[in-house]
Amino acid sequence: MTTKKVFAIIAATVIALSSCGSDGDEPTQGGGGNTDKANSNKNVIKPGIPAEVTRLEFPRLQQSGNNFVVVHSTQDSYGVNYALEWDIDKKSQRWSCYQMRKGYQGSAGRYDTKKNGYPFDPELAKHGYYLDYDYFYGSGFDHGHICPSADRQYSKEANYQTFFLSNMQPQYNLFNAGIWQVLENRIRKAWTPTNTTDVLYVCKGGTIDSENNILKRVNDKLIVPKYFFCALLLKNSLGYRAIGFWMENKNEDRSRDKLTMYVKSIDELERLTGIDFFCNLPDAEENSVEGNYALKAWGLN
Repeated sequence: MTTKKVFAIIAATVIALSSCGSDGDEPTQGGGGNTDKANSNKNVIKPGIPAEVTRLEFPRLQQSGNNFVVVHSTQDSYGVNYALEWDIDKKSQRWSCYQMRKGYQGSAGRYDTKKNGYPFDPELAKHGYYLDYDYFYGSGFDHGHICPSADRQYSKEANYQTFFLSNMQPQYNLFNAGIWQVLENRIRKAWTPTNTTDVLYVCKGGTIDSENNILKRVNDKLIVPKYFFCALLLKNSLGYRAIGFWMENKNEDRSRDKLTMYVKSIDELERLTGIDFFCNLPDAEENSVEGNYALKAWGLN
C-alpha cells in the first residue's frame, strides 16, 4: 500500500537573488548537510506542514496563493520517493523534488500507460484537478515526467508513482525526447553519486507563474510551460556544489546541443523562476554555492 502525505500550504512570491556564474572547479566546503546553522529562509514546520519540507531537495514553499505539497513515499526502505507543490487555482504542479543516491538503480520496469493510461494522483481528487479528462491526449504534447520514470527503477511502486498526472507537464516530443532527455540521462548516468554517503538533490519543473513564461493553455485549461528548469545540488566529501539549467520548450530537436548552452547559476535560475532553491542549506553554504556553477567539476565544457 502506498503511503502519501498531502499538506496544505500558503504560497508567496519569492524574492530571488541574481548573480553571474563561473567555471570554478571546487565545491563549497562543509558537505555534512547540517541545516541547524544560521538560516534565514529555511522552510519551517508548522501545523499541517510536513517534516519532509526541511530536506535539502526542497525549495522554499510558496508563501501566498492556494497551494499544497504532496509527498509520495513507498512501503520499503527507500521511503520518500518524490514530492511536489501543487497550485490549486492554476491546476498545475510547480515543481517536483527528489534525491538521487547510489542504489537507486534497478529493473522494476516501466508502468504500462498504453494499457492502463496515466493515473490521476489520488490526493488531487479533492483539490480540483481536471478529473473529467486527461487533457494531454490529442494536445500535441507529451506527458513530460518531472521526476523521471527511469530514475525510479528500484521498485514497481516507486515507478508507478512517477506516472501520476501531478508529476507531468506538457512538453513537445522533440523537446521531451531531445535535450530534456539528454539532461536527464546525464543526471542519471554521470552525476548520480557512486558513494553511499553522497547525495544529489534535484528540483525540476516548468514555468507556470508568469504569463510571459506560459506557451499556451490546452482547451483554455491545461498550462503549457514555455520553459523548463532543473536545479541540482551535490553533496560529497568535498562539500556542496550546485548548478542550474534553463531550457525552452521548443518543437525542435536540440539533442545535439551542448548542455553548457543551458547552464545557469542557481542565483540566475531563482531570478528566472521566482523560486528559492535549496533554502534549507545554512545561509553561508547557500550563498556560496548558488553564485557559481563549477563547469569543470560537473564535467562540462
